[in-house]
Amino acid sequence: MINIVIDTIGGDNGAEFCVKGAVEGTKRYKNVKIFLVGHKSEIDSYLGQMEYDKDRIEVVDAKEEISPNEAPVKAVREKKDSSLVVGLTLIKDGRADAFISAGSTGAILAGGQFVVGRAKGVKRTPLAHLLPTSGEPALLLDCGANVDVKPEVLLQFAEMGSIYMESVCGVKNPRVALANIGTEEEKGNAQIKATYPLLKDSKLINFTGYIESRAIPYGKADVIVADGFVGNTIIKLYEGLSKMILKELKGAFLSSFTSKLGAMLIKKSMKNTLKRFDASDQGGAPLLGLKGLVVKIHGNSKEGEVISSIRQCVNFVESDVNGKIIKGFESYEEE
Repeated sequence: MINIVIDTIGGDNGAEFCVKGAVEGTKRYKNVKIFLVGHKSEIDSYLGQMEYDKDRIEVVDAKEEISPNEAPVKAVREKKDSSLVVGLTLIKDGRADAFISAGSTGAILAGGQFVVGRAKGVKRTPLAHLLPTSGEPALLLDCGANVDVKPEVLLQFAEMGSIYMESVCGVKNPRVALANIGTEEEKGNAQIKATYPLLKDSKLINFTGYIESRAIPYGKADVIVADGFVGNTIIKLYEGLSKMILKELKGAFLSSFTSKLGAMLIKKSMKNTLKRFDASDQGGAPLLGLKGLVVKIHGNSKEGEVISSIRQCVNFVESDVNGKIIKGFESYEEE
């Protein structure tokens, strides 16, 4: 049985969608038990309206909440009865394998570090996010957990990203690229230039060189490595541009009778195409390199993203990604 914790406090849409996603998740995945952490009375009121397997959903009461405006480290250390800390402690104590939350990103990062803890040999823990492309999704890491990193840390990101893509997504010998402002070897700042030879010489990854941001949507790499500053900029532009294009397309389709007619004719194929770019279907962003799995989902997530994140956790645990990272990073323990 795979034990997954879902934090029901902190998301924009409240506990309702977390509960709905948890119930549907247990129906789809029979080897899953879910701990719903939050205000017990609220969770129970939603569960009371649903049919579910009572042996596979357990409610854990937590009275405190960590808001996005609080200092993350201070909040994690002081609010021991927050849903975030209570949920992460279930992993630390060995009662759960994975944790999903739509709460404060900073608090989730801090909690992952201080409550769950890093795996041996891991220097920094990156947030990884699957990006839709014209082909298969590509994994971008880091997406904002570590703004300033050294070249040897970026090498570890590349190694962890490769393990994740091969184990969870089934990509054999994933292509790894380093985000840069050009593809020529002499391009880039001091950090990038120092990182390039480390990735090139590594026997643990399939390094293909630099990648420019404009090449990412065309699926030119399976793993894109960047520091948290660059990675977060890429993903925010990706999300904003996607929403803008969808809005403009909708406006164009509704602008005249002819365009409305055309929209009706291509509705089915357009719907299938757009589904590939639905972030809620990709799951959340795992924080790689911890002793357990911690997944950050969007603050405005609904049950769809909760369900896909449960699937993501199941694949992660069944593929033993943590075990593979720990084994692959044994050599770093001696440094």
